[in-house]
Amino acid sequence: MHIVFFGDQHLDSLGGAQVSMRLQREFLERAGHTVTVVAPRMHGRPAGANAEPGEASVDLPSMPITADREYSMSWPGRTTDRFVDRAMTHRPPVDLVHVQADFWGAFIGHRYARRHGIPVVHTMHNRVDVGIRAVTPFAGPVLGVLNAWRRRALPGSGAGSDGWAFLRGLAAGASAVTAPSAHFARRLEEHGVFAHVDVIWNGIDDDLRQATLDRRDAGAGRSGRRPRFVWLGRMSPEKRLLPFLEAWVASGVDAELEIIGGGAQRAAAEKIVAGVAGVRFAGRLGYADTLARIADADALVQTSIGFETQGMTPFEAATLGTPSVISDPDIAAELGGGLWAVGTAADSGTRGRTLESQRIAALAETLRRAASDIAAGVAPVPSASTAEAFLQSSRTAAMIEVYERVLAASR
Repeated sequence: MHIVFFGDQHLDSLGGAQVSMRLQREFLERAGHTVTVVAPRMHGRPAGANAEPGEASVDLPSMPITADREYSMSWPGRTTDRFVDRAMTHRPPVDLVHVQADFWGAFIGHRYARRHGIPVVHTMHNRVDVGIRAVTPFAGPVLGVLNAWRRRALPGSGAGSDGWAFLRGLAAGASAVTAPSAHFARRLEEHGVFAHVDVIWNGIDDDLRQATLDRRDAGAGRSGRRPRFVWLGRMSPEKRLLPFLEAWVASGVDAELEIIGGGAQRAAAEKIVAGVAGVRFAGRLGYADTLARIADADALVQTSIGFETQGMTPFEAATLGTPSVISDPDIAAELGGGLWAVGTAADSGTRGRTLESQRIAALAETLRRAASDIAAGVAPVPSASTAEAFLQSSRTAAMIEVYERVLAASR
């Protein structure tokens, strides 16, 4: 098969969806398939990034949309349509379009599939309603504009003005919809986005996981050191890095903390923990280095609530034998074990405080409990079955079954 991925962001940029798409491409190619990735050109990359005949990517003309130029967008319209069509003339005939985008990349991908009569599998990576509310106080008007844009880019994709209407409009052009967690799939079905959503977790590179475990096991070990925590992700409001660091300071734990990633909130994050011993900002790291840091940690901390459609980092940690402190109850339920779940406001004795202050107090208490368990040698152990189910080889096999079902139905 020749599968074309469409993404909102270049696969070299930071983000769980980009990590997942890179792995999917690699393991599909290992299975003998051809994959082309269409996404906006990433600014600041070396010259000559646009796709040439024989290359595995089509880098679309784009404009940067963040101050650090990490992320960019391509405008969906006739000019971009022509660019994609020209680039794809140098590639083998396309069997299937796999849209893994929620905004411009989704519009561009569905428009391409419509023009050429190609079936679409759409992976939903984004709780659009929650994400928009996290970054703007004007979520209603913004969602209204997004839906108007969607209707203009994809005529006939349905009415509505909220986040679920937006996702329903994207799914209208798909033959199958997948989600990276059971809890997100359930919500998509409940809100009428698609009748049946296939649950296919994002995965971890099988070989790199084993190499990471081998290196860790050959190292000095964890005994006799202060508990070591790691947080990683995009430094933006929906990830709740700043409330986490407030909780870290409030907890007073005698432990080390490494923060991996980058984004607009880094300066504010550094200010919160200025002068706090044992806190280190590692910046952006490559995939292999990031996995090594997770494997070496005693606990990973996940802090977003209601935003993640899977939350890859706790699953990566579980696969590497590292337990997690989990703020999101949906992720805690999906993971199943090997974690410290952050208590509710009532659990933490914070009645009368604002919701966010309650959450910070509950997280601080959970951090103290986790540090104590680690020091006592009684930290929870992640499930071996979760580790096996998260391997990318098994995830790719599951996705190929979806591809084959869609292609069989389209013949």
